[in-house]
Amino acid sequence: MALNKAVFKTRTISAIVFAAVLLLGLLWNYWFFITLFCIIHFGCWYEFIKLVKKIYGNKSNPCYFFGFLYITLPILMLVDLATGIRFFALNHTQQIFFNKVIPCAIIFSIWINDTMAYIVGSLIGKTPFSKISPKKTWEGTIGGMVLCVLLIGIAARFLPVAKEMFAVKHWVTVAMLCAIFGTLGDLLESKLKRMANVKDSGSFMPGHGGFLDRFDSLLIATPAVWLYLKLIALVV
Repeated sequence: MALNKAVFKTRTISAIVFAAVLLLGLLWNYWFFITLFCIIHFGCWYEFIKLVKKIYGNKSNPCYFFGFLYITLPILMLVDLATGIRFFALNHTQQIFFNKVIPCAIIFSIWINDTMAYIVGSLIGKTPFSKISPKKTWEGTIGGMVLCVLLIGIAARFLPVAKEMFAVKHWVTVAMLCAIFGTLGDLLESKLKRMANVKDSGSFMPGHGGFLDRFDSLLIATPAVWLYLKLIALVV
């Protein structure tokens, strides 16, 4: 298939803008982070409502509780992971600060997994992974997971900010959870789109789809990481 230069240009520009805005939200300050993910939250809800109405029509109201579990709860968990608390023993006070490391780790893990799965799948992928998403292959899926865990493990080993927070084994587990549950999130959203008979959940990002298309992996990976860090790594 010949490369459509106009489509490629549109996809490239929108991807650069999207990455820049998301990184700004992750790295700048707490309130920009909150504002950005409020927008993402309501964007995902808007597209989710459109999908369930296409699927169930006037009987879609019971699906809204699923929407709370699927969209609102994971966003709240991500905000919780980004909210750190410092205690000051001398005056018995506490101060909230922006813990950007964990949200960055989750999103970077998802990006690495998706990118590496695409590259490996394009090079050696032959075995279909699921009928829900025909373009995915077992080779690409496994390759993406392995490389995601490897690269995050290397980063955790050498980045001081990561070493100060957790042992490398915890970062490796976070990467593994993001790869596994992020893939499940992608399949879940693909299933919803198939049921609604649409190609994309929306069109806010030219050439890439809507909010759910961009954040489907994050919505399922975040609860898995939150549970692990709260119950196993003991993040409070």
